[in-house]
Amino acid sequence: MNRIFRHLPIKAKLFSMLFFSTILSLIIAMLLLAIVEIAQMKNEIRSDLEAMGRLVADRSTAALVFDDVEVALESLQALSDLSHVTDVCMYKQQGEKFTSKHKLLKKQCPARMDGLLTQFQKNQLFVFVPVWLDDEQVGGLLIIADLSQKLERKLKYIGLVLLVFFSASMIAFFLTAPILNWVSSPLKKLADIAHKISTDKNYALRAKKNSNDEIGVLVDAFNNMLTTVDIQNRKLETAINNYLALYDNNPSMVFHLNLKGRILSVNRFGARQLGLTVNQIVDKSIFDFVHPDDRGASRALFDLCLLNPTKVYKEEVRKICFDDRIIWVRESARVLEEDDERRNFLLVCEDVTEAKMLSEKVAYQASHDALTGLVNRREFDIHVQQIVEEAQINHSVHALGYLDLDQFKVINDTCGHLAGDELLRQLGDELKKNMRHQDVLARLGGDEFGVLMLNCSVDEALHVSEKLRSIVCDFQFGWEDRCFNVGVSIGVALINHVCGNAVDILKEADAACYAAKDKGRNRVHLFSPDDEELASRQGEMQWVEKIQRGIEEDKFCLYGQTIISVDDGNEEIIFETLVRYKNEQGGIVGPGAFLPAAERYNIISALDKQVIAKLFQWLSEHPQFLNELAHCSLNLSGLTLTDESMLGFIDQQFAYWKIPTEKICFEITETAAISNLTFAQQFIHSLRQRGCSISLDDFGSGLSSFAYLKNLPVDYLKIDGQFVKDILDDKVDHAMVESINSVGHVMGKKTIAEFVENDEILAKLKSLGVDYAQGYGIAAPKPLDELL
Repeated sequence: MNRIFRHLPIKAKLFSMLFFSTILSLIIAMLLLAIVEIAQMKNEIRSDLEAMGRLVADRSTAALVFDDVEVALESLQALSDLSHVTDVCMYKQQGEKFTSKHKLLKKQCPARMDGLLTQFQKNQLFVFVPVWLDDEQVGGLLIIADLSQKLERKLKYIGLVLLVFFSASMIAFFLTAPILNWVSSPLKKLADIAHKISTDKNYALRAKKNSNDEIGVLVDAFNNMLTTVDIQNRKLETAINNYLALYDNNPSMVFHLNLKGRILSVNRFGARQLGLTVNQIVDKSIFDFVHPDDRGASRALFDLCLLNPTKVYKEEVRKICFDDRIIWVRESARVLEEDDERRNFLLVCEDVTEAKMLSEKVAYQASHDALTGLVNRREFDIHVQQIVEEAQINHSVHALGYLDLDQFKVINDTCGHLAGDELLRQLGDELKKNMRHQDVLARLGGDEFGVLMLNCSVDEALHVSEKLRSIVCDFQFGWEDRCFNVGVSIGVALINHVCGNAVDILKEADAACYAAKDKGRNRVHLFSPDDEELASRQGEMQWVEKIQRGIEEDKFCLYGQTIISVDDGNEEIIFETLVRYKNEQGGIVGPGAFLPAAERYNIISALDKQVIAKLFQWLSEHPQFLNELAHCSLNLSGLTLTDESMLGFIDQQFAYWKIPTEKICFEITETAAISNLTFAQQFIHSLRQRGCSISLDDFGSGLSSFAYLKNLPVDYLKIDGQFVKDILDDKVDHAMVESINSVGHVMGKKTIAEFVENDEILAKLKSLGVDYAQGYGIAAPKPLDELL
């Protein structure tokens, strides 16, 4: 019943409620009316019978006393005449029946009056009235009435009344139907609108308000709710569209997978990356798109996710696209707990192909030389270290070759750096083509190459090195309309279980290479621990680190050696600046130990710059000595002449320390000047323009000293000490000193003789007219502070 009522429309519910309430009201009214009317009827009949009974009882007193039956029956007749009275019984004082009157054949008077009471029994009324005489009961009267006809007439009356009520209720019920429509119609329209909105999803519809009662309030609230829902729906649609756009166009591949790797969904960008549509990808296995070599790693990634569902794991793998194109992706995976307690995978793949290629390119560039494409010095050192460790473990034998091109500088200087680069590129390709497949060829820098010969005996190493030398010698390099040949010096060092570390091996090969150059170039030299020449070379290499550390930690100190005028009347203050190295024990090391290494390994320019800076600082800190100083000289190496930054550095130091340029004389060796004649001329000219003087050191040691002298605008000629020290005993040395002094004076240059070890040599120089003298016979070198 409840189920049926719940599904009725509201109008039917209202009608049902009105109908059932009316019927129920009528039923209750009928019951109440019947109960009240019947009770009232019974009470009235009982009261009437009791009253008539008392009258009859009073009249029957004498009949009872005198046992006069006829008089008693006459008294009872008045009661018996009543239509509803069926029996009238009179009893004596002793209780037995005295007389009675009956209408029905069935006589109902009890034989005795004991226990008789006034009461109703079904449709009968029993009224008992005692008969009194002077406060003494002399008998009793029982009246029995049948109420059936009375009840029937009463019920007919009640039915008539109810019929009237029912008719009136029905009339009222149908008259109220329009009112029910007024109530239910707005609600039905509201329900129809709600249904239409729910069906069409058109939240712009609104319910019509017809009244200001509670239904009107409901309509207003409903319309306001629709407005809110419409706004929220639009926002939700916008958010969904944005999310879908973000999901589909997100530059990441987003997969929803089951635990077996089956694709449940994928965004459009991910499908496009694989060259397929979303429908073509869904329900396929994710491993169908993973490179075979990476499937193991991909499966392991999902296994890790299952072991730790709350964590995100990442892996870089290759994906195979529909057109067989391979892309690199960075996979991020985690477990998703669904609402139905099922577990799936969320897989987000970021395309890192460009980054991977760039990374590989950077890694390649980090390990390969940009010019030749060969392994670079860093990567070569790693290979050497690995082979050294391998040799120490398994006692294998390998070899390291250090190649330095001969005459490469000629091509660079005559044709330019572009030609030099092209030569290195072509030579690199030629050497690579002729290498054993297991060997490693590298460009170590400049015109130097390295070869790591694996599993190679001494004879094999020398054979391979000789073959490489022949390839370089036979190679002809053409540039524009010119053709060049170059040679190569190769140093070979063995790698075995007793050798040193990788650094030592490289030093040994480098030393062997320099030994090959010293022996005439274009040859192969094998390193041997017993080779004295190589030992000396290695000693120089050990000095390289000391020199560099000495420059950084300011371990070089300056000394000065006085230069005097041979003319006794000239007391000018002149000295030559000399450099010394202070070792860890505080001892002073002369320049002969470290200058060859500094020049050979191209760190002499840095040392020259530090000497200049320290000298200028010292002069600036002693202004009185600076004022009295005629000039001081300091040496510049041949490599410094070609350093393009040196002149700028010198200008900077002059300006910073405010040293007068005429106080400084730069010494350049004759050999360095001749070997770098063009640079020397430019350098000397620039310094002299600044006001500095120039001294040509060790003059006379060159093969064509006088021929070059005209092209070198110097102020002083420093006669090579090899001629000066034996001038007293050797006529040739005497003639050389005399001729150098004479030619120098003719060209307007002053002369300085070095290695003056005693007064006799000084006297001889004075007789020849030499201007200045320097040597231990005059003054030994001492720290600058001791010159004050």
